[in-house]
This record gives sequence, structure tokens and C-alpha cells, in this order.
Amino acid sequence: MGPVILFPAIDLKEGRCVRLVQGDMAQATVFNDDPGDQAARFVAQGFGWLHVVDLDGAFAGRPMNGRAVDDILARSTVPVQLGGGIRDMRTVEGWLAKGVQRVIIGTAAVRDPDFVREAARLHPGRIAVGIDAKNGRVAVEGWAATASLTAEELGRRFEDVGVAALIYTDIARDGILTGLNVPMTLALARAVSIPVIASGGLASMADIERLTQPDCRDLAGAITGRALYDGRIDPAEALAVLAASARTAEPPDTRLG
Repeated sequence: MGPVILFPAIDLKEGRCVRLVQGDMAQATVFNDDPGDQAARFVAQGFGWLHVVDLDGAFAGRPMNGRAVDDILARSTVPVQLGGGIRDMRTVEGWLAKGVQRVIIGTAAVRDPDFVREAARLHPGRIAVGIDAKNGRVAVEGWAATASLTAEELGRRFEDVGVAALIYTDIARDGILTGLNVPMTLALARAVSIPVIASGGLASMADIERLTQPDCRDLAGAITGRALYDGRIDPAEALAVLAASARTAEPPDTRLG
């Protein structure tokens, strides 16, 4: 596994950048009215990816913040991964054609796993699966409903089909700054061969330091949201810590000469 990638989150509600508390649309804090501007700021701070979620789309089952996503793509020079309301092939291919590097399929991964397999077959390396867990069970429909599957059961459905990543969110921690659920995320990462990205609760530089520990080398990345907007995490410091950890984790060069 390579260095842990830190993904800054841009969550879209009614065309604006917001953060929710445990997925509750009624508890939305607006951080920027201009998503394109927010994307440009994150790129300037040195982030190598952007994580974008169409919150309205997740509830509606179809894209709802297309103009905001277009603005983000126009202002970003780094890859963008996008989730929310992506439930059919037309939507997948529409976003990929617009320049989204990787689309995230959540609810449809539970309801129609064959759709995910086909999307991954047609677009290898560009399909991720969002696994959002509430009390140990997978949540769907913008976290408004809970399925009977566990995160590991859902993840195993997509072994060896070309899925680029699993994005695991602990809903109970999302937006409330209590720290990542490292044990549950690592359990998923060790149960599957697909790279796993941690989400939900990243709160401070202590969480960034936690990601540098040897066991977290099983993780492909982590998503940061409210702590980044609130200033609890300094982008330059966080990226430097992760970069230094990646360098020290590299095996020594034993070549002669």
C-alpha cells in the first residue's frame, strides 16, 4: 500500500459547500457559497485529490448539484472523486465524460450490485463503492435507511471486479469531531483486497498522526471535512506529516553503486 492520501471534502447542498452532523440535512453549516472557489483553495493548499459529495443527489437518487460540480471541475487541477445520487450507468458515464476521475456508488451498491460490477468492468479503476455504516449495518438513501448487510459483507461483493476503492464512513462519528473509527476501518481493510479510505470523525492533528502508525499502512486514504474548515487541522502540517511518514516507511535502497 502506498502513502495515505488525505482527501479534503466538499459536500454540496443547494449549490453551497456545507458540513452536516451525522448526515442530518437539517444540521448543515455553510462554509462557502462558491464550491469552485473552495476547490481552488484546496488545490492551492497542496491536496492531491478532492472528495465531492452531492448531498441533495444522495437523497433524490439523481444528480442535483451539477452546476456546482462543473464549477469544481473547472477550478481544479487535481483528480476529483464524486458521490451522491449515482445510481445508473448514464450518470456514471456522464460524470466521467465531464472529467470526474472516480465516481462513488453507494445506495446502488446495495440495491443493484450487478450494476457496480458492470460499471467497474467498463471503467476499471474509476469506480469506488461508498460503504456508510450505522450501528454496524450499511446505511443507504442518503443515510435515511439501513440495510441488513455489514460493511465487510458488502465489501466482499466486489472483490476482483476492478473496484478502485471502498470509502468507509462511520455515520455516528461524521461531522462531530470524535476521531476516526480506526478499528472498524482497519477490520474492513483487512477483510478485502480493495483499497479502503477512512471517513467520518477526523478531528485533529492527533488523528493525522494516528494515520502514520504502522497498522494504518493498510489504509489507502482518509477524508477530512469539518476539522479542515474549522481550522483544527492545518493543511500544510497534515500533508507534511503524511509525506514524511511515507518516506520513512519506504524500504531502504539496497542497490550498489
